[in-house]
Amino acid sequence: MVKHIGKHGDRKVAIVFREVPGEEHMALVVYPETLPVAFHDAIMKVIESPVGQQAENLGDALFRSLLNDGRAMLQTLHQEGMIKKVQAKQVTVTPGGNSSVNLDEMNHIIRKMKMGEEAIREMADLDANKGYTGKAKRRDDYGREVGAPIPQRMSEVAGSDAALALNDAQIAQDRMKQAHRMEAEARGLLAESARLMAEAESMSGGAPKPKRGRKPKVVAANAA
Repeated sequence: MVKHIGKHGDRKVAIVFREVPGEEHMALVVYPETLPVAFHDAIMKVIESPVGQQAENLGDALFRSLLNDGRAMLQTLHQEGMIKKVQAKQVTVTPGGNSSVNLDEMNHIIRKMKMGEEAIREMADLDANKGYTGKAKRRDDYGREVGAPIPQRMSEVAGSDAALALNDAQIAQDRMKQAHRMEAEARGLLAESARLMAEAESMSGGAPKPKRGRKPKVVAANAA
């Protein structure tokens, strides 16, 4: 699944920014099918490029890209009125082939993922239930949703913001453990260094170190 692509109703959208600062329930999108051919082809090329797929927001990649006529892509889209603000909950994204979730719910989970383990559990629940709705689902005696397909692990869904955020959380935890381990090792080395210094001073008996000075001049005796 290509990242940054979703649907607003039955219309395809390119999600330029998942959230609007100060209006987290809103998103900025572009309707690719309504753009002139030159704009459409250039934007889709950016979306499908490694830079576009690795960007947290498509707008970051568009900001660094140019149209064929040399104009800045993001600025031109804004000036031409092609970027629209819509409610995030009205935009549906499909991280995997069999699962979908509205953008507002996904943004909520991604924000919480940065806050700890609770969000990771929510993402696992989202994956298991094929979309977070907040409504209880009918389950069988084994806890499985009745009529639901076999869930696909969200961490295996390539290109989804949710999967990338989950990986970032795991990496952050690993680096924190590594930092604590290195800090403990550093403290141990400092303690060992202090012990060796004290031992060396004790063995030397505290004798003052000889001072360096000029060699005395040798005065030749007068011949008799």
